[in-house]
Amino acid sequence: MKDKTIDYILRATWQAVSRMYNEEASKFDGSMAIGFALLSIDKEDGTPSTYVSNRMGMEPTSLTRTLKTLEEKGLITRKKNPEDGRGVLIYLTELGKEKRELSKATVLKFNETIKKNISEEKLNHFMEVAEVINDLIIEKKIF
Repeated sequence: MKDKTIDYILRATWQAVSRMYNEEASKFDGSMAIGFALLSIDKEDGTPSTYVSNRMGMEPTSLTRTLKTLEEKGLITRKKNPEDGRGVLIYLTELGKEKRELSKATVLKFNETIKKNISEEKLNHFMEVAEVINDLIIEKKIF
C-alpha cells in the first residue's frame, strides 16, 4: 500500500464496499442505492424528498430515477406535503419497511464485522483521518 495514493485507496475501498452491498442486495431484488434510499426514509412519518437527496448526496435528477424505481417496486408512495404544496413527502409501504429492515441488518452486519476485525484505536484513527479529509474538501483547502 506504500506506493498507492490516498485517492486510490479511498476509491478502491469504496468500490469494494459498493460491490459487496450490491451483491448482497441483489439477493433481495435490490441495489445499494435502493437500500440507502430506504434507510434515508423515516419508518413511520413521511420524509421530504429534499432530505433524502441531501442525505444520499444525490442530484435531484438522479434521486427522481431512484424514487421512480422504488415506487415501481412497491416500496414507497409519494404524497404532496400538506404544509408545502410544492414539496413531496415519501412514505414507506409495508414491503418498503420490510426491505428497509433487511438493509439495516446488512449495514449493521458490515459494521459489526469491521469492529471485530479492527481495533477500536485503529477505527478511531480511521474516523479522524476521514473527518479531516472531508473537512479539507468542504473548506476547499485542496483545490
